[in-house]
Amino acid sequence: MIETRKDLRFYIQKDFEVQKMEHPFFARLTWGENYAMYSYMKNLRYLEFYKNNKSGNILYSILYAYHFLKYRRMCLKYQIHIEPNTVGYGFAMVHPGFRRVGYAMMVGNNCTILPNVLLGRKSPDVTDEKLIIKIGDNCYLGTGCSIMGPLTLGNNVTVGAGSVVTKDFPDNVIIAGNPAKIIKYKA
Repeated sequence: MIETRKDLRFYIQKDFEVQKMEHPFFARLTWGENYAMYSYMKNLRYLEFYKNNKSGNILYSILYAYHFLKYRRMCLKYQIHIEPNTVGYGFAMVHPGFRRVGYAMMVGNNCTILPNVLLGRKSPDVTDEKLIIKIGDNCYLGTGCSIMGPLTLGNNVTVGAGSVVTKDFPDNVIIAGNPAKIIKYKA
C-alpha cells in the first residue's frame, strides 16, 4: 500500500519497468499501447497515494478528486477496472481490454494479467467484506480466464488461457482447463 512519496515513486518506477518502453516519449506521441497501460497504472498509483493520505489535507483531497475523475474516465476508455490498493508493484497489462479486479481482491507483486480476465465470486451469496481472492507474487493470468473466489493462488502460478479457476492452488504450478487443474509443476 502506498503511504509515502518514496513508496509512490517506487511503485511508479516498477510499473514503468515492466512495460519495457525504450522510447516513452515516442510511445506517447504515437498512442502506443504500452504507454496507455503505463499511464493508467501511474494514475492509479497517484489515486492510491492521495486516497491513503487525504485526511486533514485540503490539497490532497482536491488532488484525490482530480485523479479519481481521471481514473473513472480511463476505466471507461480502456475497459479496465482495478480498485485502488488491490495490485502490487510491477503490475503488467500487455494491452487494453476488459479486466476486472474488485475491492475484495489482492494481486501480488510482478503479476501479469492479459485481457478478458475476470476475478469474481462463485455465487452472489459470497458477500463477506474479507478478502475473497488472493493471488501471489509473479503470477501470470492468461487471456479469457475466470478466477471465481473465494480462493488463494500461490506464488509463481501460471493460469492458462480460458481457464476457470474455482479452488486454491499451491506455489509454482501451471494450471489450465475448465475447471482448472494442475498441468505441470515448475522446477
